[in-house]
Amino acid sequence: MDTLKTALVLFVAAEHFAFLVLEMFFWTKPLGRRIFGLSPEMAAASAPLAMNQGLYNGFLAAGLLWGSVFGGGTNVIVFFLSCVIVAGVFGAATAKKSILFVQGLPAAIALLLVWFA
Repeated sequence: MDTLKTALVLFVAAEHFAFLVLEMFFWTKPLGRRIFGLSPEMAAASAPLAMNQGLYNGFLAAGLLWGSVFGGGTNVIVFFLSCVIVAGVFGAATAKKSILFVQGLPAAIALLLVWFA
């Protein structure tokens, strides 16, 4: 159970690092525009917001790494997974429903594994 828990927490961290890269560096590029369904004009206009959002995703990834790899412990993991879940629910309610499944669901499963490990 410990290996599965750690693997899923690291998966959620990797997801958020990937979001950081997409939002900070590829938002206005063809890859980012395709993934997020943006016109070149919309991507350019929203790029500063996306960079900020990407930075926050990086903080979530760093917190999960701190908790699971660098000795932060269970309380740190629970806090950051909870933040990811809240962000997933909020994103689904305000932006796109699929955010709940891409972001929130893996974090919720990881949180359950952490609680029951």
